[in-house]
Amino acid sequence: MTSIHTKLDIAIATYGPDGIQRVASCSLPRVQGVKYVVSWQQHEGAPIPDELLRDDVEIYRFDGVGQSINRNNAFNHCTSEWVMVGDDDLVFRPDGLVEFLDCLGRSQDVDFATFRSQRENTITYPKAETDLSWPLPKGYAVCGFELAFRRSTGLQCCPEFGLNSPKMHGAEDEALLLTALRRGLRARFYPITITEHDHPSTGTKSTYTASNLRASGCFIALGWPKSALLRIPLRAWRVARRGQAPFLKALYYLSRGALAAPGVLRRNRKYLW
Repeated sequence: MTSIHTKLDIAIATYGPDGIQRVASCSLPRVQGVKYVVSWQQHEGAPIPDELLRDDVEIYRFDGVGQSINRNNAFNHCTSEWVMVGDDDLVFRPDGLVEFLDCLGRSQDVDFATFRSQRENTITYPKAETDLSWPLPKGYAVCGFELAFRRSTGLQCCPEFGLNSPKMHGAEDEALLLTALRRGLRARFYPITITEHDHPSTGTKSTYTASNLRASGCFIALGWPKSALLRIPLRAWRVARRGQAPFLKALYYLSRGALAAPGVLRRNRKYLW
């Protein structure tokens, strides 16, 4: 355990012996006020790489199943004022982290923050620092490694979303932000590039599985309950047009996810709203 004073904990969820090696390959930069908290799922008793034996890195072995549960385990071990959602295959920019810490210092009334990353695919970000509400600015969609929140908010990922969840592989990041907004927390976008991610994320996969589509449909119903009936076929058409799934398959599993939304919300008030 580390005793250094920190302002920001970066919560990194990883999986298996290969996962901890990916974390080591991230070359996590030393930044004053920043600590890395790693939840290591299915570790198989593998040793911790020498590169991670540092006073600003904490590693917790974890036997739970599911990406969201793994992230929550990392969140639960964080002790700093702010928690940033990390990943095991990112490059963190030290200058971006320093600038972000400065922003947090002058944003005492902000509870949830989003920021930029350098990604393979083109992303539409707001052009300036701005408060966020639902729906988000046109064209703007978040991913997990562009999110941070005050630890005091008690936010966690919904276990029914995310990789290796029972039926819905995805939407955990969007649900985290939507939960913050539904709970009345103040969220703000900062035009700061903090991380680099050089390969496609789940939302930009070349093909979608049934579990991906169910997650998307469920989130559509949670985010736009009054217009979900119109949004589901439109989403299916867009998925089919991009060649990510046949139209009828997309429509079927998106609809199944949407129909499951009331139950997901009812079972997960602790994680949602």
